[in-house]
Amino acid sequence: MVWQYIFVSVLMVSIFSFLSVASWADARRKEREAYYKSELLKKIAETTGAGANSAIEVLREDERIQARRQREGTRAGGLVLIGIGLGLGALLAGINHQEPIWLVGAIPLFIGAALLFNVYVLSSKE
Repeated sequence: MVWQYIFVSVLMVSIFSFLSVASWADARRKEREAYYKSELLKKIAETTGAGANSAIEVLREDERIQARRQREGTRAGGLVLIGIGLGLGALLAGINHQEPIWLVGAIPLFIGAALLFNVYVLSSKE
């Protein structure tokens, strides 16, 4: 009985220690990436004749890439949520035939549809 509490305590300490180290490592990585990016932009501005314009183009291209990745992530999330909604609705329809409990699956289904609507209709395409 006591061993269970010791195990759970050690498990919790291990998990939170791992999460704190992972968070610290991720912050260091982002800091390093920002430093290298700023150094690259400085070198581009110094070496080329029209340095400011080319550095601005590099920044704009980076923003385009980030926006495209965000749209792709939102698209994937919307498709996953639609799949979850359909699966949950089918599961609940199979479990209980008398009540319309399968409509609970419509919640993630509509959230996924809203995400896809946002990606395909509302977001700006460049």
